[in-house]
Amino acid sequence: MTRKQAVQSVIFIALFLYLLMTVTYIIRTNGDVKDRFTGFYAEKDDTIDVAMIGSSPVYPYYAAPMMWGEYGFTAYPISTNLQRPAAAVGLMEEIRKTQNPSLYIFEMRMYTARETDLTNNMAYTRGVTDNMKYSWNRIKTINDMVDDVSERYTYYFDIFKYHSNWKTIVLPEQLACFRYEKPDSQKGYVMTDEVGPCEAVDTSGIKERLAMPEYQEECLKRLLDYLDENKLQALFILSPTVMEAEKQKMYNYIDDIVSARGYEFLNMNDYQEETGLDYSTDFSDYGGHVNAVGAKKCSAFLGRYLADHYGIKDKRGEEGYESWDAAYEQWLEEFEEAKGTIEKRIAEGDFADAPVEEPE
Repeated sequence: MTRKQAVQSVIFIALFLYLLMTVTYIIRTNGDVKDRFTGFYAEKDDTIDVAMIGSSPVYPYYAAPMMWGEYGFTAYPISTNLQRPAAAVGLMEEIRKTQNPSLYIFEMRMYTARETDLTNNMAYTRGVTDNMKYSWNRIKTINDMVDDVSERYTYYFDIFKYHSNWKTIVLPEQLACFRYEKPDSQKGYVMTDEVGPCEAVDTSGIKERLAMPEYQEECLKRLLDYLDENKLQALFILSPTVMEAEKQKMYNYIDDIVSARGYEFLNMNDYQEETGLDYSTDFSDYGGHVNAVGAKKCSAFLGRYLADHYGIKDKRGEEGYESWDAAYEQWLEEFEEAKGTIEKRIAEGDFADAPVEEPE
């Protein structure tokens, strides 16, 4: 092969891979997870103060626009449904490519789940890997999460999964994702006006310890090692939910591990009075996730807590954060509408369908 032919071959391969990557970004299935990730990638470099990593409690519980409007810091959820703890380090690496958060928050609900429950559905892995930009870090994250080497190529080249979505390539909202960067007007937050009543369970008096699943403990210790090595500040939280005695014992065990390494574990279930949550009205699905009214209360509690304990600078009024001001104005308007719908549903007894049983 001549030098000219070699150069032409390299150019052809590079163009092919670029087109493959671009088409893949466009035809990945649209929805709130894709919007959340493309929204994150679209944020200006070094403008995110708090990165929130974890499963589905993150994005409906904590209204980033509200926390900006009322406390002056930017928070963004890097959250997917039933997100496996094995993804945490890879996601941190991804965040640090463009952002330098002063605080990382990890939602711990999935750390009590058995790994077999989280690997029996590939969607729990693909929710993370199929929403990352193509990069070496994405490959490492896939390798960390997919044990079957023979299956990894379908994750490396996820167009194998989404090729049947080719008709969506003409949709403007999909075309806008050609670089996998598309601003999210609500900064990753998803509001819901459903109501699923439940009853609070006070487990704060339970002091016993029960070991967490072994693999999740390995993931947690790996995450703590990464934080230590990179001198990063972190807060571990458990969002309000209907508690169980066995889970409380595991969270006590987790608290011991986290605290021994010099980090804080904030179990918000121990602050029911402070959050002001009404379990009969503020949840959307009978204790699993909060609705818009519950999110406002959780966001207010966490926002105050971060302002009081982590000294994050109030950036309101600074140049370059106009999109956050717009997000807050939109959130104010949409919250009032959702609140009215929630009140109507409560009055009429119009409650959500029972949730599908999932691992926690």
